[in-house]
Amino acid sequence: MKIAVVSETFLPSINGVTGSVQQVLRHLSRTSHDARVFALGDPPPECEGFDVVNLPSVGLPGHRHVRVPVPVPAVASGSLHRRLAEFRPDVLHLASPFTLGGPVMRVAGSLGIPVVAIYQTDVAGFFRRYGLTAASTSAWRHIRSVHGRAQLTLAPSPTSAQELLDHDIPRVEVWPRGVDTAAFSPTHRDAGLRARFTPGGDVVVGFVGRLAAEKQVEDLAVLADLPGVQLVVIGDGPERERLARRLPGAHFTGSLSGLALSRAVASLDVMVHTGPYETFCQAAQEAMASGVPVVAVGAGGLRDLVDHSRTGWLYPQGDLAALRTRVVDLVGDQAKRVAMGVAAHQAVRARTWPVVCDRLLRHYEHAASVAAVPGA
Repeated sequence: MKIAVVSETFLPSINGVTGSVQQVLRHLSRTSHDARVFALGDPPPECEGFDVVNLPSVGLPGHRHVRVPVPVPAVASGSLHRRLAEFRPDVLHLASPFTLGGPVMRVAGSLGIPVVAIYQTDVAGFFRRYGLTAASTSAWRHIRSVHGRAQLTLAPSPTSAQELLDHDIPRVEVWPRGVDTAAFSPTHRDAGLRARFTPGGDVVVGFVGRLAAEKQVEDLAVLADLPGVQLVVIGDGPERERLARRLPGAHFTGSLSGLALSRAVASLDVMVHTGPYETFCQAAQEAMASGVPVVAVGAGGLRDLVDHSRTGWLYPQGDLAALRTRVVDLVGDQAKRVAMGVAAHQAVRARTWPVVCDRLLRHYEHAASVAAVPGA
């Protein structure tokens, strides 16, 4: 098959959407399919052996990493239309669309290209967090407009799929995220790194992810005075300075990648995720693959990922006393931590990217077959 992959965020930005797109491209290359990437920003000229086309865009004021197409007519009728017409893909993979979704759907419709839209970011939830109810309602209206025209929308978890269905978005299926079980494994646990985290041998409780307001990392403050606990924050982002002041005893690693990230995650004793707007939460899945039990807010995709009382604990959104209680439970019971870590590893070890991407190929084939049926 020939696949056009359109993504609003891509390299050099590192985030969940970029990571998923890279894994998809890797699998398409491995399985001898053809692909071309269309991305906003300043992407590299190629990725995984496939050409990358840079679509015109600008950064939002104060948020230079958030790209929007400009001008929209140039995207809709200019470079994107021309390049897609030249490439003639069988299917268009639309990764986490929002600002670019409308123009892409119009171009795909004019060229008769079936679209598989990947829902990955809870934009409406972000607006709700800041009390912007009208903006959240508007965001859902826009999401419905984009995804409603796709031959298929893929959500990363049953909870996020149901939310889409509840907002009248049709043709929704679940496509979970894979995990690199070589990169994220209990074998990467590093005694030397743990000694740097906590020379006194405390229990290492960590957060992994982008340090942004919607992740609510400041909730870790409820754990800061626990005896025998060392907080570790793995990642970087706009909230780092504020969090460093809020969590003065925490060890901040900054942004990590590759083997350094693998070792850091596997060297945790407990992973805590506080963000309630995750449609899946890849960081939690990677911790589980590393044999680390997860204590997470019982919201979004985390409700589907963490098996309460078996691979970790879920706590009610906003109930920080419950968060503290669940962490105290694991800090004080090494046998339970180990047992939950083993169960977490077993729960996700078969969710490799090749397995997950094979499912994606079947979704592509279904979308193409449906589009080929007159009146479908």
